[in-house]
Amino acid sequence: MDELRTRLADGALDRQLLALYGPVRLEQQKRRYAYMLDRFADTFQRPADAFFSAPGRTELGGNHTDHQHGRVLAAGVDLDDLAAAARTDTGRFRVLSEGYPLLDVDLSDLTARPGEQNTSLALLRGVAARFEQLGCDFAGAGADVYVVSDVPGGSGLSSSAAFEVLLGTILNDLFSAGLDAVQIAQVGQYAENVFFGKPCGLMDQTASSVGGVVAIDFADPADPIVERIDLDLWQEGYALCILDSGASHRDLTAEYAAITDELKAVSRFFGKEVLRDVDPAAFYAAIPRLRTLTGDRAVLRAMHFFDENERARAQARALKAGNFSRFLTLAYASGRSSAQYLQNVVPTGQTADQALMLAIALSEHILNGRGAVRVHGGGFGGTAQAFVPLDTLNEFKTRVDAVLGEGACRVLTVRPVGGAKIA
Repeated sequence: MDELRTRLADGALDRQLLALYGPVRLEQQKRRYAYMLDRFADTFQRPADAFFSAPGRTELGGNHTDHQHGRVLAAGVDLDDLAAAARTDTGRFRVLSEGYPLLDVDLSDLTARPGEQNTSLALLRGVAARFEQLGCDFAGAGADVYVVSDVPGGSGLSSSAAFEVLLGTILNDLFSAGLDAVQIAQVGQYAENVFFGKPCGLMDQTASSVGGVVAIDFADPADPIVERIDLDLWQEGYALCILDSGASHRDLTAEYAAITDELKAVSRFFGKEVLRDVDPAAFYAAIPRLRTLTGDRAVLRAMHFFDENERARAQARALKAGNFSRFLTLAYASGRSSAQYLQNVVPTGQTADQALMLAIALSEHILNGRGAVRVHGGGFGGTAQAFVPLDTLNEFKTRVDAVLGEGACRVLTVRPVGGAKIA
């Protein structure tokens, strides 16, 4: 029996696994880890050296503020991308995600390839390329990785960021690169922006890499201010629910890009690259001219940014002060602003199919003035987020599942650990 399997079987890893998954899921996760060791050995014909994990994330506040260098509030959750990995002398970075073809990158050729855009191979090559740019010398070495995931794709829990952080955490450890959690997040963002071709901000990767509840200020994206905040939702009497609307996130890159493009058009009117650098008073005074130059939707989206940026700061302050009711009021306002001003709930031109808006409306009806519900993450497809009083959780889940489908309402917990090596 190889060393890693022995340590898993005799309980030597239990303390780390409990921190990630809690006592209820411990034995289930140990079976998952053992299964992954088998699959790694079958795939690469050798034992793995270590386990690595990166969580999905949930956005608690700051919808579409990060790419404008704004403030966000986010948290890692108890669903993760999990890998068994080993360093090799092949000069290749090989990654097999269960259910997908093997990805194989030559670490001596890490230039971006336009034909790989919007693929996982682009993320793999991009993460490795950024490590090389930061001084990591692969020198003929490589890595083999087997990945399993329970972060649903297109769920709004940011499976892509979890994958990027997982790859970064692996390379950081196997090649002793010495990056901290925020730097690993920045590597993931670079891969997604430059190689994958999606103009995302840095919130998703930071929340996954750091873990716990984090308030992040991206005024300086090269050196974001990250503050951990204690939050026990169950102690507050609420559950965090993610509601799968059934509407896919796929093929919506143009919708997300339109948000950044329109906000950029507003900021450039003032000679700035991002709205964080624009004076809100100057913006409101210039609305008559902006309507002509950028269009009304761009103006409304900018209004959302200015309000949401302050709202994210207020949410963080409410949590630090122990004022959860104030946090809920702000979360509800965030959802309203996203739907009405940012307009990232219904894809452009869709009329008959409005699954995400339906999920939000249904949740508001069931909650009947209690808790809060809001669009979650990028929007347009994917999920809504609801804070549900524990005394109504079973009823809420039953009624949501009856409309959206069995299992559509998923109850999550906040994971206190970000990207991590488990060994």
